[in-house]
Amino acid sequence: MSSAGRRDGADIETFLEMMAAERGAAENTLSSYRRDLEDASDFLSSTGTSLGAAASADISAYLGDLAARGFAGSSQARRLSSLRQFYRFLYAEGRRGDDPTGPIDSARKSRPLPKVMSEEEVDRLLATAASEAAETERSAFALARARRLHALVELLYATGLRVSELVGLPRSVLRSRARMIVVKGKGGKERMVPIGDKARDALAAFASVLPPAADGGTWLFPALSESGHLTRQAFARDLKALAARAGIPAAKISPHVLRHAFASHLLQNGADLRAVQELLGHSDISTTQIYTHVLEERLVRLVSEHHPLSRGQDG
Repeated sequence: MSSAGRRDGADIETFLEMMAAERGAAENTLSSYRRDLEDASDFLSSTGTSLGAAASADISAYLGDLAARGFAGSSQARRLSSLRQFYRFLYAEGRRGDDPTGPIDSARKSRPLPKVMSEEEVDRLLATAASEAAETERSAFALARARRLHALVELLYATGLRVSELVGLPRSVLRSRARMIVVKGKGGKERMVPIGDKARDALAAFASVLPPAADGGTWLFPALSESGHLTRQAFARDLKALAARAGIPAAKISPHVLRHAFASHLLQNGADLRAVQELLGHSDISTTQIYTHVLEERLVRLVSEHHPLSRGQDG
């Protein structure tokens, strides 16, 4: 864990101790605060800052990320409330001279549209990853990392998995010859997700440099971490670095942005909203409806291009 992460952890523990001792917060309330603050800390660390150093723009970016992940407005409001309590505590304790949540509107009645990469940008990102994975004149470690990253980005764009689902895929995926894989999502719910030839080829190339594990291996993307697999934060850092090498602003991309590109590009090319809901693993169609602007644009284009009244006089 980074020094900033350790400081965040210490501040969270001190805050929870205060809430328990001075305000008599119940255990489940404390658990909710901990979960909210640790999730915010994870997101902020992936963007290069921390809870302790975050500015208002960073908190707004986190709330936008929650919306992009499909959190309901009520859940976003609760996370913001937890952050407000935390920063008021830091201010009262003299650990910060300001409250970054102060300027942020609590209402957040509508979710902002997610950032979406163009198809050309995704093509450039994948081409850069593929090119680096094909460079065999490098150390075995560097080649394995390049092929792992290529497999990750191909899989993410091919399937639209949540980043936690992606990094936590089992190694048994490599043994499957089917065109579908089973993914365990939120609440332990399983769903079938198709993967294309490019993603499967990238997986095969990664498997060829993946050292065999003595026990057969549990994880597709093993790492020396507490979970035993690649962390979300490590993948997010590698993805941003890849974007920079592809000539794409690193601030424009995250694992969630690629997930949204998957959904938006499917809808732009004729997919049904219900089908996209199934692929994304959304339990409620209202969560998927954040993408209805894509459908609206497609319908307007369809009418303008094909309806007789939209044609010019010479049409």
